Amino acid sequence: MYQIKNFFDNDDVKVIDSLGAFSVIEYQRDLSVMPATAMAAFYSSQMNVRKKQVVCDVAKSNVTVQAGAMQWTVGNVNATTGIKGVGDLFGKAVRGSVTGESAIKPEYTGNGTLVLEPTYKYILLVDLDDWNGSIVLDDGLFLACESSLKHKAVMRSNFSSAVAGNEGLFNLGIQGKGVVCLESPCPREELVEVSLDNDVLKVDGNFAIAWSGSLNFTVERSGKSLIGSAASGEGLVNVYRGTGKVLLAPVR
Repeated sequence: MYQIKNFFDNDDVKVIDSLGAFSVIEYQRDLSVMPATAMAAFYSSQMNVRKKQVVCDVAKSNVTVQAGAMQWTVGNVNATTGIKGVGDLFGKAVRGSVTGESAIKPEYTGNGTLVLEPTYKYILLVDLDDWNGSIVLDDGLFLACESSLKHKAVMRSNFSSAVAGNEGLFNLGIQGKGVVCLESPCPREELVEVSLDNDVLKVDGNFAIAWSGSLNFTVERSGKSLIGSAASGEGLVNVYRGTGKVLLAPVR
């Protein structure tokens, strides 16, 4: 049995989101400052630049986190590799090498509390039921998820998507039923969600941070010809085609 004091009940801490096994707390002010940095800390707070932490209730679900993200645990919380055999280890090593994610993401089990490292990035809690059970993430977005979800390397539909789109050849895809915790470069209030029903979205630049696994991603010329592309001044664009959703961070 344990008790945690001066955390959730601290008047400087606010729970800003909660879903599944995850809660997101935000520090309304940074009180651990010196006079030389107090002014910057004050104006940062006014502009919504505040430290956030993810708190995981492991009793609700086993939790898989990005390597190195754990800050502290309390109660009956056990860290495992989440590896279920030699084949699983090989598969995770290959997926990690092609997606740029850590090959081994620790899995926490038990019935205690897990607290992740603080971050100034914006935390998004995503229910995969809202994404038809499959989401593909831009590099570096993954922070944590419920361990019932499956990870896989999603290959771009053609080689040009990697070369011309200034992207890697693979992205991290997550499938199943559960909640994913993402570190976004933009707050939820600024993210644009585009829903496609057998339609096409074209984006000039790397502004899409997540998209449905059902979408086909390619890189194409913005015009029907090289001359048309040159005349438009856009050249190549990222194209998402099919039925699903795309999250855009337009001020990234």
